[in-house]
Amino acid sequence: CEKFMNVWEFLPDELTSDKKYQFKTGNFLDSYCDGNSCDSDIEKINGGCLYLFNQLFGSSDLFKSVANSNINIVEYIMIWLSYMLNLKEQSGNNSNLQYFYSTTINNNRYKNSIGGVTEYKNYKDLIDQKTYFLDMDKKIISNFYEAFKLLCEMYTNFVENKSYCSNCSQNANKFVNKYNEMNQNSVITSNNSYKQLLSTLSNEYNNFKNYYTSKGGNSKDIPSISSIEKIQSSEDTPSSSSITSKLFTVLSIFGAIAFFWGISYKRKNKKYKEENESLICDSKSSDNPRNSNNS
Repeated sequence: CEKFMNVWEFLPDELTSDKKYQFKTGNFLDSYCDGNSCDSDIEKINGGCLYLFNQLFGSSDLFKSVANSNINIVEYIMIWLSYMLNLKEQSGNNSNLQYFYSTTINNNRYKNSIGGVTEYKNYKDLIDQKTYFLDMDKKIISNFYEAFKLLCEMYTNFVENKSYCSNCSQNANKFVNKYNEMNQNSVITSNNSYKQLLSTLSNEYNNFKNYYTSKGGNSKDIPSISSIEKIQSSEDTPSSSSITSKLFTVLSIFGAIAFFWGISYKRKNKKYKEENESLICDSKSSDNPRNSNNS
């Protein structure tokens, strides 16, 4: 989180009153822009993005220590990048992140190979493992960003080997509230990409809770969170057409039973009538000789 805090200090995540990005002068991020100067909005955000990748994945040593222990850091960079780009209104049919990907991430600085690393070719290759970000809803990304930033603040405010953590309990409660809000949102829990992000943040929070208590912090400062809501898949939940089909089948069976019972009843009724008529005829024929004898 230290690297993200550096970016937040020199490239804040809020626009000015006239809807412009804030970019402090004499900025160390300038060295990540062409001509050592980040002039346009895209260049400023690109400088921050390249800085994060360079500081976290820029060498084989960094890559092995960071990526092997937590490759999900790429997700955190993408959450930050998406949020920063979405501070401005979308222009054209493509989202701001889609535009940034096609015009900026496709350039050479993201395609430079990482020396001594065989698992991934370059920064773009790392990003391409997370391309589902390109289609994410910006309002939902804002929720993930808020939760992620709260986690970062908890980590950076924590003083190792001391039981006191400035704002840790307050931020933990805010995180839990935000987490519960997202966990109860069916749009998130029914989407595999959103649910994966929520799971990543959940695991990170639990890791911090364990780390905090292992260093002498009071476990009551960091409330527990519930597991991610399970939404029935389409395979588990019968569709309306499936229910209608099954209902039609049942009704058809009952209809067939009723039909055959009707035929059976008619046949029995007909046979019963024929038997009665036969008995009547037999009775009349047996009476005729008697009548003739009496005459």
